[in-house]
Amino acid sequence: MSEVNGPPGSARPSGPPGPSGSSGASSTSGPHGASGPHDASGPAGARPVGGWTRFVTARPRLSLLAALVITALAVFAGSGVADRMGSGGWQAPDAESSYATEALEREFPASQPNLLLLVDSGTASVDDPAVAAEAARITERLAGEPGISGVTSYWQTKAPALRAEDGREALIAARIGGDETEAGETLERIAPDFAGESGPVTVSVGGPVAVQHEMQTIIQEDLLRAELIALPVTLVLLVMVFGSAVAALLPLLVGIVAILGTNAVLRGLTEFTDVSVFAMNLTTALGLGLAIDYALFIVRRFREELDAGADTRTAVGTTLRTAGRTVLFSALTVAVSLSAMLVFPQYFLRSFAYAGIAVVLLAAAAALILLPAAFMLLGHRVNALDLRRLLRRGRKSGPGAAVAAEESGKGAEESGKGWARFARLVMRRAPVFAIVTTVGLVLLGLPFLGVKFGTADDRQLPAGAESRVVQEHIREGFPGSPGGGLEVLAEGEGTPAAYADLKERIENVPGVQRVDGPVTGDAVAYFSVLPEGEAVGQETQQLVRDLRAIPTGSLDTSVTGTAAVLVDSKDAIADRLPWAIGIIVVVTLLLVFLLTGSVLIPIQAVVLNALSLTAMFGAVVWVFQDGNLSGVLAFTSTGDIETTLPVLMFCVAFGLSMDYGVFLLSRIKEEYDRTGDHERSVTFGLSRTGGLITAAAVILAVVMVAIGTSRVTNTKMLGLGIALAVLMDAMVVRSLLVPAVMKLTGHATWWAPRPLRAFHQRFGLSEGESAPAAPGANGEPGGPGKPAADGGTGEIPGTAREGEKVTTGA
Repeated sequence: MSEVNGPPGSARPSGPPGPSGSSGASSTSGPHGASGPHDASGPAGARPVGGWTRFVTARPRLSLLAALVITALAVFAGSGVADRMGSGGWQAPDAESSYATEALEREFPASQPNLLLLVDSGTASVDDPAVAAEAARITERLAGEPGISGVTSYWQTKAPALRAEDGREALIAARIGGDETEAGETLERIAPDFAGESGPVTVSVGGPVAVQHEMQTIIQEDLLRAELIALPVTLVLLVMVFGSAVAALLPLLVGIVAILGTNAVLRGLTEFTDVSVFAMNLTTALGLGLAIDYALFIVRRFREELDAGADTRTAVGTTLRTAGRTVLFSALTVAVSLSAMLVFPQYFLRSFAYAGIAVVLLAAAAALILLPAAFMLLGHRVNALDLRRLLRRGRKSGPGAAVAAEESGKGAEESGKGWARFARLVMRRAPVFAIVTTVGLVLLGLPFLGVKFGTADDRQLPAGAESRVVQEHIREGFPGSPGGGLEVLAEGEGTPAAYADLKERIENVPGVQRVDGPVTGDAVAYFSVLPEGEAVGQETQQLVRDLRAIPTGSLDTSVTGTAAVLVDSKDAIADRLPWAIGIIVVVTLLLVFLLTGSVLIPIQAVVLNALSLTAMFGAVVWVFQDGNLSGVLAFTSTGDIETTLPVLMFCVAFGLSMDYGVFLLSRIKEEYDRTGDHERSVTFGLSRTGGLITAAAVILAVVMVAIGTSRVTNTKMLGLGIALAVLMDAMVVRSLLVPAVMKLTGHATWWAPRPLRAFHQRFGLSEGESAPAAPGANGEPGGPGKPAADGGTGEIPGTAREGEKVTTGA
């Protein structure tokens, strides 16, 4: 970041723009003839304004008008997107359980009821004649509703599983046809006509379709509340960071554009594929978080270029060449991490990839297109409305934006000096900081070794939700293992003898309590199996595998049920997880190599990013699986973690960690290219990005915590877990581990074999504008023992003595 240090009011002289469109600027040359960031080409610091800069600054009003029109269209196109989303998606569509479920729904609708009416007879018995008559009337009326099939009730079948043990509650079960959207619409239409008091009974609506629909509704309500919490708090934090209300509004505008654009993209995707409603939470979180990250980086660099004396167009060009390039690179790394979820078959995970990739790319595009256009119109007015003056009573300040800019610059300078001192402290005790921090993070992650995977159920909902209350009454008051039954589908030309033989084989499998059936159809039948163990316990999961392994003669069998879905989901994730991790690791290694030209730094980045996630995974198990803090956070622990969530949280948190890592490494690499001084470069990088990364992490954490106020447990876990991971990465890994590890690895950090050095020189990326220093003897740019740009004083650029001018890259 450009800094000018001298007497108050001093600034870098800015000459008239040359033919290239950039102003003359003094700069400091690095070693080996490497120029400072602003004189990388041409005499007198002239730097041509690139094609992209010309494109986004030629007609700024037209650019902003076009963005306004596109955003308005996105609002229209994305309206009602949540209503078209599903609340499931945890099941692998190509799994055996999915096949069996679809076959049962098609052939035996009554075998797969998704709507349950809980009939409460009060003090009377459910067998009371008046109660039975009213229940029969309700059952008949339900069977006549469009979209309803497979209606059955206790009063028709007298099945013990449909009657509560106390005899005062019983069930009417039915099947609502269609996909999740159609089923939700049917439920909305019929639920008001059936819920409530009806003669001598009270009816409550439950079942899987009611749970999913209520979860979808609550998520939409919670998301709106999260936005109402996050937006004003974020604005206050941005004002504290920038001082200027104008500058603080720019990141928010970028975030809003990214969110609205992503909603339109998701609305389009719902026409072709299933999309989970949970993805809306990621859209809001990443839309605000990453847009603010990118806008923070770009706005700060632009203001510093103005403070250093550049004219508006030159400041925009320099900002895009430096901070803009890093933002584009960072967006690519985050998008790659999120794209790894596309390898999984569950549409729950794939939906987060759709939303994440769209919002990341739109946030970067908005930051790189809208912000430069706004800069061209605002110029120095980007520093206007300095609200921090209210906190500086009694301090004299001159009128105009220049004073605000100067004071803001001094604040940044003092912050940079503090981070530089902190970096030197860490590197002086590098072994201690590296060991203690690593051990601490590993210890925080140890609870994850005891993780148990399960499936999401009604206990995700708040305690008072009607569909959850119904499921709790069934779980606690009805016999057997409600929701834990398994179905064995048998296809083929079966004979009574063949079915009897198959039933006997099923009954002999360890862990089977009772087998009902067969219920036969046209060359198809099914058996209902009640397990002895818990619905999704380890014993029931083993029972699924044992049932699939029994000989079936001429019949083709497949097993479904809650435990079978869990087994198939775990197997699908286990099969695809190596591919997802491989994609993330390989692409991360490649991208970080392109940024740094080092072999060791990409490996460090992957390992340190993984360490930054340990606290999150440990906390997820300790809090949400084991139930610690459940009272404070208002959720019900089920004793396990939904299978897909750790995968989702890993991909999102890893991508965000890489986002901050790119910001830091780009500055370290830029200074190392300029000076060849390893320790100085690490100190410089942390001094210039420490405050920025911390501010960005705090703002993103605020957004994620707002998401974490959701009443749905999985959303709460996602928001709070990622907030913790982001803060740990910014405040522990980037501040402590990175400088400590880079001190320990020394100049070897920058080593690369000659073929890779040649590859990087041809294809590598860099935020800095300076030419790289000459390679050292060991293959790293600059090499060990090269003199610092300040002649060995050890000063960090931007902290020159009074009266001197030092220019550095942003």
